[in-house]
Amino acid sequence: MVQHIPQDFSGLEHLATAVILLDDAHCIVYANPSAEILFAVSANQIAHNHISNVFLNCDALQIAIENALKNHSPYREHELIITTMRHHSQAVTCTVTPLEMPDAALMLEFQQMDQQLRIAREERMLIQQQANSELLRNLAHEIRNPLGGLRGAAQLLEHELPQPNLREYTQVIIKEADRLHSLMDRLLVPHRVPKYEPTNIHEVLERVRSLLLAESPHNIKVIRDYDTSLPELIGDREKLIQAVLNIARNAVQAMQAYHTPDAEIILRTRAERQVTLAKKRYRVAIKLQIIDNGPGIPPDIHDKIFYPLVSGREGGSGLGLALAQTFVTQHHGMIECESQPGRTCFTILLPVESSVMRHVITQ
Repeated sequence: MVQHIPQDFSGLEHLATAVILLDDAHCIVYANPSAEILFAVSANQIAHNHISNVFLNCDALQIAIENALKNHSPYREHELIITTMRHHSQAVTCTVTPLEMPDAALMLEFQQMDQQLRIAREERMLIQQQANSELLRNLAHEIRNPLGGLRGAAQLLEHELPQPNLREYTQVIIKEADRLHSLMDRLLVPHRVPKYEPTNIHEVLERVRSLLLAESPHNIKVIRDYDTSLPELIGDREKLIQAVLNIARNAVQAMQAYHTPDAEIILRTRAERQVTLAKKRYRVAIKLQIIDNGPGIPPDIHDKIFYPLVSGREGGSGLGLALAQTFVTQHHGMIECESQPGRTCFTILLPVESSVMRHVITQ
């Protein structure tokens, strides 16, 4: 039996928040897909059941409902333990809101506690990434102009030197100025407007794989673990290649520096369903993992690896992961890292559908 969704409730279908609506008798009249997933129940199975028969022995929920009705205003209960009729338990925050609708008298909104923590972490990362991007852009612009003058002065000085052997010093200045200029260009690359188009994630990974093998053909093993049934996503192919390549190169360099025996990188793809990214719910996302068996990320910089100019490798620029995060964010995605000696896993979540991206394409 397919659940009938009244027109008044249709806007709740795509919310990331789990929503259940009750009638005057506190019986369930509607549960959105997020509620079905959170509580592992079907909306049709719990429809017309009293809330106490669905969520067992939950006095705190009943008190929240009574307080909301008594005060005629929303009431929130934090750290609520919900146990369903199938004995499936969840720690949630619940907001009870009285409604004035023909078919519903109360709206219960549930947010899983770990989901709230993840959303808060996403928000912090986004704010930090935006601040980092602005800082780097301003820094790059401020440095590029003096570099041009420095290089030009060194070239003029080179022509005036009486002894040719002295020109090696001016060449050092010129080469270092060029190196810094190239670095500044890399800082400004993320601000190029992305070119969104249908993109096959496995074509992206195959390109990364071929580059890794070309750079270190005998020292690294790159293993494919693909779900070839994944659909295309809307993205900038070159930026996605660069994001994955930056992560994989870091892994290769770390394993080479520590002479990791049987060094390998696994490129893995899977489908992830009903994913919340930046407070928006997506029915399908691509989960891409880059896994290596290297030494792991030093604990003292683990929480800072996406900050610019932070590197665990001597001589590293500290820009690779900052740029990777920027490119993933431009695709409305998220990047996370778990690391311990012998296993480091970067997980990238990329939504398959985005109305914003599709709008860009059609312009």
